Amino acid sequence: MSKPLKQIHLAAHFPGVNNTTVWSDPEAGSHIEFSSFAHFARTSERAKFDFLFLAEGLRLREQGGQIYDLDVVGRPDTFTILTALAAVTEHLGLTGTINSTFNEPYEVARQFASLDHLSGGRAAWNVVTSWDAFTGENFRRGGFLPQGERYSRAKEFLSTTNELFDSWHGDEIVADRQTGTFLSDAKAGAFVHTGQHFDIEGQFNVPRSPQGRPVIFQAGDSEEGREFAASSADAIFSRYSTLKEGRAFYTDVKGRLGRYGRRPEQLLILPAATFVLGDTDADAEERAREVRRRQVSGATAIKHLEFVWNRDLSAYDPDGPLPDVDPDPGEHTIARGRAQVRMYRDPLATAREWRERAAANKWSIRDLVIETGNRQSFVGSPATVAATINEFVQADASDGFILAPHITPGGLDEFADKVVPLLQERGVYRTEYEGTTLRDHLGLAHPDEVREEREAS
Repeated sequence: MSKPLKQIHLAAHFPGVNNTTVWSDPEAGSHIEFSSFAHFARTSERAKFDFLFLAEGLRLREQGGQIYDLDVVGRPDTFTILTALAAVTEHLGLTGTINSTFNEPYEVARQFASLDHLSGGRAAWNVVTSWDAFTGENFRRGGFLPQGERYSRAKEFLSTTNELFDSWHGDEIVADRQTGTFLSDAKAGAFVHTGQHFDIEGQFNVPRSPQGRPVIFQAGDSEEGREFAASSADAIFSRYSTLKEGRAFYTDVKGRLGRYGRRPEQLLILPAATFVLGDTDADAEERAREVRRRQVSGATAIKHLEFVWNRDLSAYDPDGPLPDVDPDPGEHTIARGRAQVRMYRDPLATAREWRERAAANKWSIRDLVIETGNRQSFVGSPATVAATINEFVQADASDGFILAPHITPGGLDEFADKVVPLLQERGVYRTEYEGTTLRDHLGLAHPDEVREEREAS
C-alpha cells in the first residue's frame, strides 16, 4: 500500500534584517511603508499560504564602531505591522518574532492575545533568545545571558505566558444585559507564578482568544534549541537545504517528541528557503548567478570577510586576493550583534580553507563570499521548483517551506502565479482555505483539545 501524499505547507518571510534582499533593485519597494507589507500579505493570501513571517532586529548593527548600513534597517514594530495586516487579510496567519531575553511575559502575552482576537485566530509567536551584550545595551536589563540561561529563561518565559493565556477558560464573559452581569467569575484571569526568572501575581486582562494560545515557532538548531522545540513548539525552522541534511534534522527533532508525550504531527519542520525562477532551468541558473552578485556588493564582501578575520579589511580590494594576514581570534568581535560570527568557530582554519579554495578557483574576495554564502534553495523553471519542493516534503525532509524572495514586496508574485498552481495540480497543496485559524491551516489541534487528550490517556 502506497504512502498517502503529504500536504505541503507554505509561508512567506518578509526579509529585512540581512542581505537576502536586493534593496537597491529598481523593482524593490520600501521596507517601511505599509503598502509594501500589504502587497506582500495579499500575495501570500492569494497563494493560500499558511502565514506571513516577520523576523526582527532589536538594534542597528555596527562593524568596527560604524553602523553597518548594507542591511535593510528601520522596519516598524512587529506587532504594529501584524495588527495592521490583520485588517487587510482574512485567512493569512500572522507570525512575529519576539525576544524572550529582554521582554516580560505579561506584556508579550497581552500583545499576542490581542493580536489573536483582532485577527480572528491567526496569531503566531516565533520565540527567540538574544545572545549578545551589544543588543542588551538597548534594554534596561543590559548585558546578556549565557546560552544555558537564555534557554532556561525562554522556557520559563513561554510556560509563564501559557499560564496567562490559560488563566481564562473562555466561558467567563456572559454579558447579561438584564442582570448587569458581565463576568461569571470575578477572578477570571487570576494567576500566580513563582520561578527562577519570574515572580508575578495578578489578573490577566485579555479573555481567552480564538486559538487559546498563539501558534509557537522556534528557530534554534543547537541541542538546547531542538529540545526546546520538541517540548514546547508547534513548528521549528530548519536551515538545512539538502535532502540528506533535511531528512536527518527531521528525523532527529521528530524523534524527540515522544519524550514529551507528543506525536510527530504535533510539530512541523519548516525550513527557510529562497528561490529564483526562469522560463527554463538554464535561464533560472543564469538569473540566480546574477542575483547572488547583486546580493554581495564589493562593500558587503569586505564586511562579510571581516566576520571571520575579526579585523578592519577596508583597505583591501574586494576584486583582489584574500588577505595574507591571519584572522584575529580574539574574544571581542569587530561585527557586534551579528549572529554570523558564531558560524565560524575556528577562524584560522576557515581562513586556511578559504585561501585554498580561492587559489584553486582563482576567486577574488567577492567571488569567494558569493560562492561560500547561502545559495538559493530552489532554482529552475516553475515545473522544476514545484517538483523539488514536493520531493522534499514527501521524503520527510520537511513539512513545507518559508519562502523569502530577494525582491520585496513583489518578489513573491511570480511564485504565486507559476509554482502554486502546479502544486495544486499535483494534489499536494490546498486550492482554498478550509478553516479560519492558523491552527486550522497547519493542522494543529486547539490547546484545550491537546490537554483533554493527555488527561484522558
